[in-house]
Amino acid sequence: MATKGPSRILAVVLIVVVIVVAGVGVWVAHDYLVPKSTSAPETAQVGDNVTVNYIGEFASGPQTGRVFDTSIYSVYLDNASYPKSLEFPFTHGGAASDYKPLGVHVGPYSGQYTIGNLTFSSVVTGFWQGLVGLGTNQTRWVTIPVNLAYGPLNPACEATAPISFTTPVLTVVPTANFSTLYPGATPTLGSTFADPTYGWTDLVFTVNATWVTVESLPTVGFVAHLSGWNATVTGVNATSITLRNDITPQNYGGLVGTFSTARSCGGASESHFLIAGVNVANQTYTQNWNPEVVGQSLAFRVTIVAFVAVVPS
Repeated sequence: MATKGPSRILAVVLIVVVIVVAGVGVWVAHDYLVPKSTSAPETAQVGDNVTVNYIGEFASGPQTGRVFDTSIYSVYLDNASYPKSLEFPFTHGGAASDYKPLGVHVGPYSGQYTIGNLTFSSVVTGFWQGLVGLGTNQTRWVTIPVNLAYGPLNPACEATAPISFTTPVLTVVPTANFSTLYPGATPTLGSTFADPTYGWTDLVFTVNATWVTVESLPTVGFVAHLSGWNATVTGVNATSITLRNDITPQNYGGLVGTFSTARSCGGASESHFLIAGVNVANQTYTQNWNPEVVGQSLAFRVTIVAFVAVVPS
């Protein structure tokens, strides 16, 4: 007797299994081959709060390419790859804790506020505009023109000074202030000491309970070491000493000086000034005590570190 073939029910079951397996295969292939819809990565938009690492350089003027500000400690340490601007040493500390990402409000804002333990401050317009469209850990260079940076120079913070100047041979000071004006010296008749401003020898010429007369004793050719540069003594007479600042047109943008008394500039108090020009014909030079970033185009390398959301109260 011949053996019987598969029953009709078994045949039907096999057909169904084949169809199901084929359908699963088609679904798997479709899942791999057809692109999935994904949400776009978060990018900075007006109104966002972000933390930013940055390096700020001059994009115009005699200090082009020099770093005037940064949030990165390794950049602060590296003067070979990142040469610093003239005023950088006066505005930046050396502690690693001084360097951290900056909290920035993306958009026009004036003032300061906190989110958690982070402080967010207003920044120049060109800076926050350069962040728009940038995602986390993305970096770009942003060049900011003067009008979107710190604005034009304030002419009230500039002055012309002579290259040659005079100072008196005799200086009379109150006895009570002597030690402050001449640190380390004693108001004893006939005593000598180094002048704290010019470095030449000073002599206590007269002294009493009220006043001390100090006589300066330089010779022609003496080189005084002023703040930022030297000045050479070119003449001495009974009443005055003439000095010539060792400044040339080539020093434009290369020297920073210090005022003995801070001067106001737009409400701020400035102790330092830059050489903004030298007029050889008039034998004058221009002191500019606007902050060095004022009146210059700037370039920032910016990297968004994180987005910071406002937590509902």
